Amino acid sequence: MTTPTQAPEQTAQDTHAHVDPAAALRDDAVVPVQTRSERLRSYEPADFGTPTGREVNWKHTPVDRIAPLFAVADANDGVTTTFVSGGQYAAAPLAAGTAPRGEFFEPEDLPAAVAWQGAAEALHIRVPREEEVAEPIVVLVDGQGADRRADAHIVIEALELSKATVVLRHTGTAQYAQNVEILVRDGAQLTVVSVQQWDDSAVHAAAHQARVDRDATLRHVVVSFGGGVVRVNPNVELAGQGANGEVYGLAFADDGQHLESQVYLFHKGPETTGDVLYKGALQGLTARSVWIGDVLIGPDATGTDSYEANRNLILTNGARADSIPNLEIQTGDIKGAGHASATGRFDDEQLFYLQARGITEAEARRLVVLGFLNEIAQKIDVPGLQDELVAAIEKELADGAAA
Repeated sequence: MTTPTQAPEQTAQDTHAHVDPAAALRDDAVVPVQTRSERLRSYEPADFGTPTGREVNWKHTPVDRIAPLFAVADANDGVTTTFVSGGQYAAAPLAAGTAPRGEFFEPEDLPAAVAWQGAAEALHIRVPREEEVAEPIVVLVDGQGADRRADAHIVIEALELSKATVVLRHTGTAQYAQNVEILVRDGAQLTVVSVQQWDDSAVHAAAHQARVDRDATLRHVVVSFGGGVVRVNPNVELAGQGANGEVYGLAFADDGQHLESQVYLFHKGPETTGDVLYKGALQGLTARSVWIGDVLIGPDATGTDSYEANRNLILTNGARADSIPNLEIQTGDIKGAGHASATGRFDDEQLFYLQARGITEAEARRLVVLGFLNEIAQKIDVPGLQDELVAAIEKELADGAAA
């Protein structure tokens, strides 16, 4: 099977003026696309145009700060990628046009198209059929400098009836455009955890696209603590009958940080189940988080059971969390579907209750935040990583108290 290196001709916009690529031309008028499924997809960066911040998928993003990722990296030397464990599951690198690279992945924004073109070879992690991998496969992506650029494409493939956990850890600093293509074959169980522990100067845009086949399960977790601008957008298609998708996220934004995720869960096959839960905490005058959740239940997704939620805890004045859940249902024959969003400050009654029992205000705040965020940390079944995340949360709180 071969994969195109550019988009089909019909995806390009035929106009000399700038048009939002996430829009359609109807009767000589530009009508913004309202659903994630209708957005332009293309392997050609030029088809997207340069974002201005007015586009539907860019209006919450600091475009000026992420602009270095709008062009292919020249030297492509911004990161080093090494296996901390599980190196035996690295298959031969994949050039564009070499299966399974591009079997499912299609860029839906400019940095993803840039990463597609800029990554001459894709890292391929392949879990053999029926193999259960006892220890996590851990890949370290280490940034080599704030002014260094890199483009990457990673393919994670879990073959039939296999079981594995893959952890992508991001440290250091760089300007990094990244694609992660995830293929979960029939009956496989795969967990993918992406941990962003960048330095504050890092700029990271990632597109994660996953297809989950018959009776397979994907647990996808995004954890963002570090980085100046971090935008990780998961796209999960539950393609096969009985497919299950668990899409979770944890973020802690400090002053000057912008942490963003635009989540898309597509129930395509029948009897599929989906659970989306993202939680975030924010402290600092310019701390910012963005969560946009789109769930589409397709016309053939009968018997679907799906729910998405986003919860944010504002710890200081000035911090801002944007939360936008969307749900589209194209069949009436489902078990259930729903969505929720909540953003707020500390519950004064909780603090009073704890302080009335002799707990200091600082300790009470720590307990409330840990209790709020720990729900996501507990969903990460990786030895040591849960404790590490709890320690990272406590450090964020301590740094905020000292500021």
